Amino acid sequence: MAQNLYGPRVRIGNWNEDIYLEEELMKDFLEKRDKGTLLIQRNRRLKQNLLRPMQLSISEDGFVHFGDAVMLLNPSYPEREAELCLPGDLSLCMTPDEVRAHLSDELEVPCGLSAAPTRLPVGRNTFTILSADRDAIGQVLRYGQDFCLGITGGFENKMLYLSSDHRTLLRSSKKSWLQEVYLTDEVSQRSRWQAVFLDPQLRLEQEGFPIQANTKILIYHCHTNRALAVHRQLFLRTYFGKEAEVVAHTHLDSHKVEKPKNHWILVTGNPRSDMSTMLDLPKPPAEDTRAMEQAMGLD
Repeated sequence: MAQNLYGPRVRIGNWNEDIYLEEELMKDFLEKRDKGTLLIQRNRRLKQNLLRPMQLSISEDGFVHFGDAVMLLNPSYPEREAELCLPGDLSLCMTPDEVRAHLSDELEVPCGLSAAPTRLPVGRNTFTILSADRDAIGQVLRYGQDFCLGITGGFENKMLYLSSDHRTLLRSSKKSWLQEVYLTDEVSQRSRWQAVFLDPQLRLEQEGFPIQANTKILIYHCHTNRALAVHRQLFLRTYFGKEAEVVAHTHLDSHKVEKPKNHWILVTGNPRSDMSTMLDLPKPPAEDTRAMEQAMGLD
C-alpha cells in the first residue's frame, strides 16, 4: 500500500476517515485526562505517594513500641571491595514493579523490596511495628517477641506486610537466588519476625528485655529462621535507580556470628525536627583524656 504523504486537510483518499480518527483520539485523550488515567498522571501520583515525607515516631523512653513508625536501616560498614558495593547507610524500601505500577492506582501485590542509600523518612521506607497476636499499641517490643512490619507506601487505603517464605524453583531472589523477601496484604505466619540481640554471648540473657531504639539488632523470620540481609554488591535497576538486593539469609563468619549484612537499626524520629531522625543528631565530642593520662604517668 502506498504511503499517504498528505495531511488530513488535503482531501485526497480517506480524508474524512482521517479527520474522524483524529477527533476520536483527541476525545479519548481528554477523557483520560479528566479521569486522571493518563500514564504521566499515574506516574506523578505514584512518585508523589512513595516519596511523600513521613514523620517517624519519637521514643521518649528510648525503646521501640508497637505502633511506632520507624525506618529499617542497614548501617554502613567497610567492605573489601568497596568500589563494587553500594556505600553508606541503606534503608529498606518498597520497590513496585516499574511496568505494573502504571497500570493501576493501587499498590501491586506482591510488591518487591530493595535497599536504597537514603536516611530521609518517606512513604516507601517508613514501616509500622504491629503486634502479631493481639492489639498491643504502645507496649514495648521485646527481644524474642513476634511482630509484623507494615507499610502503606504513602497511600492511605492499603497496608502491606513484610513477608518471606522458603525458597523454591519458582520463587527466589532475582540476583542471589536465595530466599525472597516481599510485601503482601495478607497477615500470616510468613509475615512474623523476631528481633535478636546482636552479641551471641549475651543473646539468651537479653531474651525478653525491651529493644532499644537506634541500636544494631538482628531481625529473624519466624517461619524459616532466616535473618533479614542486604547484598550491597548485587544491584537492582529499580523505578528509583540503582539499589541493593534484600533477602532472608543468615550470613555467618568463621566464628558463627552474623555478618554486618544482617545488622539493622530501628530508627526513630528526632524530637528537635519533624523531618529528621535520631541518626541526624550531632555526636557528642570525644572526651579529652590526655591531661588525666599525663597526671597518671601514662603518657
